[in-house]
Amino acid sequence: MPGPTFDRLYVWERPVRLYHWVTVLAMVFLVATGFFIGTPPGLRTGPDASSSYWFGWVRFLHFTAAYVFVFAFVVRVYWMFAGNKYARWDQFLPLTPRKIKHHIAEMFSVLKVDILQIQKKPVDYVGHNALASASYLGLFAATIFQTVTGFGLYAAMSPSWFPHLFAWVVPFMGGDGVVRQWHHAVTWVFVVFAMIHVYLALFHDRIEARGEVSSIISGTRFVERR
Repeated sequence: MPGPTFDRLYVWERPVRLYHWVTVLAMVFLVATGFFIGTPPGLRTGPDASSSYWFGWVRFLHFTAAYVFVFAFVVRVYWMFAGNKYARWDQFLPLTPRKIKHHIAEMFSVLKVDILQIQKKPVDYVGHNALASASYLGLFAATIFQTVTGFGLYAAMSPSWFPHLFAWVVPFMGGDGVVRQWHHAVTWVFVVFAMIHVYLALFHDRIEARGEVSSIISGTRFVERR
């Protein structure tokens, strides 16, 4: 009996792929430098600390990566309205009762396959499955929160107009210390998400063999022909 036939389908357009990799690179710099800023190590050097400026470079890298991170997110939001059906906003926000019911049912199915592993048959999807869509929606919300709190903290020390758009955040949330704690805590959302995301991408690529990992480079996946 012949096996199933697969078609190669173009799913992830170039702006989506660029957003993915630019965001990955920005997050690496943001997380690494953010931990340094939050708990700076005591380094013993020959010259006076004011002449080395190494911590200034850490902060510069953090702020630069933040601008890149925000710009990439703005492009991704635009592509939610300009991209193909796999990238559009309704993939993340099911608004009709029928779509909501389908998303909930698919989320439970994905949990049974990916997490609990009590269901062998994989969920049939092409772009994002319902659980992935929900997790990305949460990640987008965390991105907005980090942008608002991060630039809110930066506003007091920046002459640029953009951070000053968020100068209201610190007094609104109760001071620098509170905002820093929240900004640091939500950083772990990205760290944990990245670990789970990489694991599941490799899991699907190994089990389903449909080009899950390579699709974010080439843009194409292999879909079983019906």
